[in-house]
Amino acid sequence: MELRNRLVMATQMWREATADPLPRMAPGDPVQQLEAFEITLVDMLWGLATPKTARDVADKTWDLVHDRSDEDAVKRRVIECHEALARLSARSGGLEP
Repeated sequence: MELRNRLVMATQMWREATADPLPRMAPGDPVQQLEAFEITLVDMLWGLATPKTARDVADKTWDLVHDRSDEDAVKRRVIECHEALARLSARSGGLEP
């Protein structure tokens, strides 16, 4: 059930962010497939961020991972992206510590 909820959330975020089709998943373990999709989503959202949208992107990506362990690969990627988003947002006076 947890994997299903994660997939639904990530799919919805993808569709809200782009008209591109969902990426194809390589055959394999469903947990690894979902993790790869979520990382692709985080990277895509990060790539689309502007100084004005950085805070929104940070909030959305945090929603994906806020309740996961610090060892979770997607959470680590989100944290890495948040540092870059904070710098981007600072250019327009956005994210505050």
